[in-house]
Amino acid sequence: MDKNISIVAVELGIREKQVSSVVDLLDEGGTVPFISRYRKEMTGSLDEVAITAIRDRITQLRDLDKRREAILKSIEKQEKLTPELEKAINEAQTLAELEDIYLPYKPKRKTRATVAREKGLEPLAKQIFDQENIDVQQLASQFISEEKEVANEEEALQGARDIIAEWMNEDQETRKRMRQLFEKDGVITSRVIKGKEEEGQKYKDYFEWEEPIAKTPSHRLLAMRRGEKEMILSLDICPDEASGVQLLEKLFVKGYNQASEQVKMAATDCYKRLLKPSMETEIRINSKTKADEEAIRVFADNLRQLLLAAPLGQMNVLALDPGFRTGCKVVVLDKQGKLLHNDAIYPNEPQRKVAESGALIKYLCEKYNVEAIAIGNGTASRETESFVRNLGLPKNILVLMVNESGASVYSASDVARDEFPDHDVTVRGAVSIGRRLMDPLAELVKIDPKSIGVGQYQHDVDQNALKHSLDDVVMSCVNSVGVELNTASKELLSYVSGLGPQLAKSIVQFRNENGPFKDRKSLTKVSRLGDKAFEQAAGFLRIRGAKNPLDQSAVHPESYHIVESMAADLGCSVQDLIDDVTLRNKIDLKKYVTDTVGLPTLTDILDELAKPGRDPRETFEAFSFQEGINNMEDLRVGMVLPGIVTNITNFGAFVDIGVHQDGLVHVSHLSDSFVKNPAEVVSVQQKVTVTVVEVDINRKRIALSMKSDPFGKQPAKPKKKQENLPEGDLQEKLNKLKGLFNG
Repeated sequence: MDKNISIVAVELGIREKQVSSVVDLLDEGGTVPFISRYRKEMTGSLDEVAITAIRDRITQLRDLDKRREAILKSIEKQEKLTPELEKAINEAQTLAELEDIYLPYKPKRKTRATVAREKGLEPLAKQIFDQENIDVQQLASQFISEEKEVANEEEALQGARDIIAEWMNEDQETRKRMRQLFEKDGVITSRVIKGKEEEGQKYKDYFEWEEPIAKTPSHRLLAMRRGEKEMILSLDICPDEASGVQLLEKLFVKGYNQASEQVKMAATDCYKRLLKPSMETEIRINSKTKADEEAIRVFADNLRQLLLAAPLGQMNVLALDPGFRTGCKVVVLDKQGKLLHNDAIYPNEPQRKVAESGALIKYLCEKYNVEAIAIGNGTASRETESFVRNLGLPKNILVLMVNESGASVYSASDVARDEFPDHDVTVRGAVSIGRRLMDPLAELVKIDPKSIGVGQYQHDVDQNALKHSLDDVVMSCVNSVGVELNTASKELLSYVSGLGPQLAKSIVQFRNENGPFKDRKSLTKVSRLGDKAFEQAAGFLRIRGAKNPLDQSAVHPESYHIVESMAADLGCSVQDLIDDVTLRNKIDLKKYVTDTVGLPTLTDILDELAKPGRDPRETFEAFSFQEGINNMEDLRVGMVLPGIVTNITNFGAFVDIGVHQDGLVHVSHLSDSFVKNPAEVVSVQQKVTVTVVEVDINRKRIALSMKSDPFGKQPAKPKKKQENLPEGDLQEKLNKLKGLFNG
């Protein structure tokens, strides 16, 4: 068994056989959604999270092996590879450990130690390092050489100390212990750069800040690093200097003689000049990597929730991209999202053409049988919403606010230009607003996820890691919902398992040239779409109205024969199985188990027959903001308002309450009970009720709360019930008490 398989199995708590099967499937070109959905017998029903974790960890270990191989070749080329060294390299489990072993053999640029060696001072360094009771000055005098440019005893001793410092720095155990010290006791210190106080006001909290790096939250670390990048803050990450030097002295200083004093001096120099900068660089990289991972995880979770938001579905939609001076762009879309009409109205300041604008909206609603009106939530959104709601439209027409983040990015993109070459960016933006109400997933895949507005310090994290993670999320969401083959855009198709941009483009081209696909088999006629791509993609593609009802479901074509056998055994058609639950209840799944198809797959097939092509997303629910609350100036502390969660971070959740500025519900105000992870309490697009706690118009900040008592008022303690004592009894008790104090 591959040792990497064993490592992953232990780390993730998964059986080696499962890990091995997943790795084999991945190596054969399988995608995470395909393996998770259609290879459950091989993986032991591992979900996408586990399969992704296996994929990512096995990739890391393979990269480590490549580095291990390169190091072995380098040392072997130097003819310094011993059996013991080779064993140590092969057993190294982390990149840091591997690099520590390699450090003494790593080709170096000229250092103070190499210069000292060239001057012949290594024998002096060795004798001093032994720390025998010697006269170091007398010993050093023997190494004075005009030819080697060693002018006096101190220069000789300095060179020896440089060599000793390098030995300490390259000692594997020393680096391991020092790394542990930095990780455990390292403190991040942030100071404002002199003269940048006014320019860096947004970083004011970090002008004089320090805390243990082990406890620094990801958002705070990324904020400080951004301040450093913008040359507002100066950062330092290290433990107390004395503890670092003491660690080296404990490891290397053996006595109290002259040689030991030289070793102590070398230890101080080693820490300040070599180990501290090296370890600080490492801890900067490692802490940044951890912060990136956390920020990316938050972003990915938010994106998943946004992409899987409930779709309105196929309705005729009128979409409005609001504005003041430039007016509101109006588009009408049919049930498939096709653009039927575009126009402009000016109901807001400064034109205020209310009657004319209202007449056009009413006309369009009647002409195109509009069932819902989507209003972008940007500039002039609440004013436009109020205008529409006051038109007296039929009550069956839904009026809904839509988050328009990223619509402007889409409207100026190549994708939008390809879709609407004859329309300008304003029309494209309005179309995007309408379509994302109908089907958020299908529309949002056209936009770079970083432009959707659900990230946390998204521009500060590793961009390759971010893209990799977000692509995983989009692919997962697209394949969990399924894609209508005959109407999907090439952008949506590109995320289908096994396809990608080129095959997606070929599918759309084939569809345009040959008409709608009649069945899944027809996919094999698409240029360059081979057997492997068909295997990976087919189960996630739906063909509405196909002759074979299974082509509308998530049943994979490789399993059609199983369903056909079930139907034949019951003397009915496949469609009868789908329509009649009593027939499905008669199926004995064990009868259809084979060497390659087990109960997990058969159970999935039966579930799919009960609801072919089911959409896992929740049912759409209408939402509206509080009327009359349109701007921050309308807010008052204590107001209780409806809102919708737009973004989640580690420190809380941002909520849109309809005033053009999201408010923050700090993690301490998300619930009456303690909340460690905000994502466990709220989700993106969740409808919530919040209380306004604070409004800062100048800084454009709104503090909100979801606690039942956001202002911390404690209920009044109930008064003790007084006994109804007769007057005489009460007087008697008072006299007794008086006697106690006077006694």
